[in-house]
Amino acid sequence: MEKNIRTRYAPSPTGLLHIGNARSALFSYIFAKKNDGSFVLRIEDTDKERSKKEYENIILEDLKWLGINWDEGPYRQSEREDLYKKYIERLLTENKAYYCYCSPDELEAQRQDQMSRGIAPKYNRTCSNKPLDKSKPYVIRLRVMDNKKIKFNDIIRGNIEVNSDTIGDIVIAKNETTPLYNLAVVIDDYEMSITHVIRGEDHIPNTPKQILIAEALGIEHPKYAHLPLVLGTDKSKLSKRHGAVSVTEYKNMGYLPEAMVNFMAYLGWNPGTEREIYEMEDLIKDFSIEKIQKSGAVFNIQKLDHINAYYIRKKDIAELTKLCLPYLKNIKIKEDKYYLESGEEITIEYIQKSIAIYQERMKRLSEINELSDHMFKEINYDKELLRWKDMTDEELSQSLDIIINTLHKIDNWNLENLEKEIISEAEKTGNRGGILWPMRVALSGKKASAGPLEIANILGKEKTIKLIENAKKKI
Repeated sequence: MEKNIRTRYAPSPTGLLHIGNARSALFSYIFAKKNDGSFVLRIEDTDKERSKKEYENIILEDLKWLGINWDEGPYRQSEREDLYKKYIERLLTENKAYYCYCSPDELEAQRQDQMSRGIAPKYNRTCSNKPLDKSKPYVIRLRVMDNKKIKFNDIIRGNIEVNSDTIGDIVIAKNETTPLYNLAVVIDDYEMSITHVIRGEDHIPNTPKQILIAEALGIEHPKYAHLPLVLGTDKSKLSKRHGAVSVTEYKNMGYLPEAMVNFMAYLGWNPGTEREIYEMEDLIKDFSIEKIQKSGAVFNIQKLDHINAYYIRKKDIAELTKLCLPYLKNIKIKEDKYYLESGEEITIEYIQKSIAIYQERMKRLSEINELSDHMFKEINYDKELLRWKDMTDEELSQSLDIIINTLHKIDNWNLENLEKEIISEAEKTGNRGGILWPMRVALSGKKASAGPLEIANILGKEKTIKLIENAKKKI
């Protein structure tokens, strides 16, 4: 590998950061770090109508959240017009580019005529020798040699060859100071000494155009690696119809950055082992661009959930609580104190314990509200839910009495004593379910929840007994 590896990620601030683009940024970042190189961030904001500062801010924030930190930048194309002007004027002066005055209607007529004659549509060079006339709207086109073979070696896909006749004289600038995408990219990559461009395969058609521009300017172009597309489960390109597609959406849904990085790394890359979990440092150590596959990478939400659950289980409870707090809708925070909607103040320790009993069950942080809401609000449930199998009202009432009487006897309230006393009574009845099921429903109001003894241990003796007594009143 050559020295001074330099990669870049160059988002357009016209929308949120798409998962596919975030993966391109990730692979560019870890490839640079793997080779002791530099990762450059460049904002491609020449589309002044669609580019918005708010999108740029979100993209930068999401990259930082993922741990994709740039060594240089962010550079902005909107601040580089003088540089572009120099290159555009050079192309015009050397007669490698020319002004084109054809209207959209004229271009469409050309295209339709060529297609009707079975010819691949391309510009017919009507304006190739016309002098500058600024009284008319114009663009600037690159002169492209006929029947020229454009070859490049894609690091992932191997040798690719395109004939210039399929491209024609491409538009490279709106005017002398406003380059279009392909020209701006070539100039920026050269000026920033970018050695490798890692991007999605949807950019493959742009690559021959960029090579033609680089050759016209007499500059070296970087090496290219085109990643497979990220696909939905139906094998079509991942889009909004498949669900969430931006990093921001997944962040808001309660996915952790380390899980997103781990998951995205496997969208097209395979280390060749059974290993599933990769921290960023391990990715940088083990990553090999040669192990990126050519075929599309399917976005499997179940796999993301599995990885995210792993990282949630690894979290220290204090950190996990901090992450979960924004999702707990029944808790109000005021001056660093925590309150239920009833106005009752609760401690951070109570919140931590309430989250801890669901840590093993969470796949996403956002699930904590539905899982644990019974710990933070008055519960309401149907009497029938209390019934274990075909228990009669009398049997149910007896079970609740046993629970209440047993709880009253416990002086040292902790999980060990709760398990010892309640399980002992349940065993005496010969029907564990008949004790533990109604106790759990009485404390959570749910068909599925954490164990009743775990819940009781957190609620405390007084509140636990009160909830069991409330359950008995339903019968």
